[in-house]
Amino acid sequence: MVNDTEYIKQAEATRVRVLSEALPYIQQFAGRTVVVKYGGAAMKDSELKDTVIRDIVFLSCVGLRPIVVHGGGPEINSWLDKLGIEAQFKNGLRVTDAPTMDVVEMVLVGRVNKEIVALINQAGGKAVGLCGKDGNLIKARPQGQEGIGFVGDVSGIDVTILNTLVENGYIPVVSSVAADETGQSYNINADTVAGEIAAALNAEKLILLTDTRGILENYKDPSTLIPKLDIQEARDLIGTGVVAGGMIPKVNCCVRSLAQGVKAAHILDGRIPHSLLLEIFTDVGIGTMLVGSHFTP
Repeated sequence: MVNDTEYIKQAEATRVRVLSEALPYIQQFAGRTVVVKYGGAAMKDSELKDTVIRDIVFLSCVGLRPIVVHGGGPEINSWLDKLGIEAQFKNGLRVTDAPTMDVVEMVLVGRVNKEIVALINQAGGKAVGLCGKDGNLIKARPQGQEGIGFVGDVSGIDVTILNTLVENGYIPVVSSVAADETGQSYNINADTVAGEIAAALNAEKLILLTDTRGILENYKDPSTLIPKLDIQEARDLIGTGVVAGGMIPKVNCCVRSLAQGVKAAHILDGRIPHSLLLEIFTDVGIGTMLVGSHFTP
């Protein structure tokens, strides 16, 4: 039986070990840009939300440059239901007619974005909320599938406003609503937006917080987590069906960002407290890291 004094000593030793292990990574990544796509259960559970927010502020405090891109599907569904609008999906995409687009913009830009900004500020960070329309950050185009309405894709990124903010110590928080050249609003997948922003900034890391451990050799067995793979290995796993379903677009998003110069992309389980810090600042990590074939540690 460990007495209280011994327990305290062990806890202190653990904290010192963790800090010691983190130091080289803090030094390595100081001044580097990290784009975090924030979504899934970590947005819905209040305790998880608090840990993610604190982790993002921690990244900023130790010299990294975090940029947050967020979704908000469950809250959109909730507000559609309140307003008597049926949520519809086609091929995994939200059918976004004009009334639905109004709700998507209201919820993502007006509610979810500002809540995240407020939480970061309360935790000691300096956050500024944006959508793709601000500073012409994101130019949209129609995604192209029939019958899905105003679902968009990214046709261009202007990172001027992001650079201005991060150079002055702010944490940009970006919602994935953007407009085309006519001013028409589009709903764009937040993973896609995060990947394109990471590529445009030549980011050190793209991190997707999800509801799965990462890429698994057997999707039913979390112990089969694949900790690291390169672009070709990722494509092979899609080809053989190991990566399937909703993981395919996430892996493709990572592959696209790597091909455009992002140093590493990570798929993490946002339900694990402090998964962001565990992945970035420990030797073992906690999710799946994808790297380009040119990667050198």
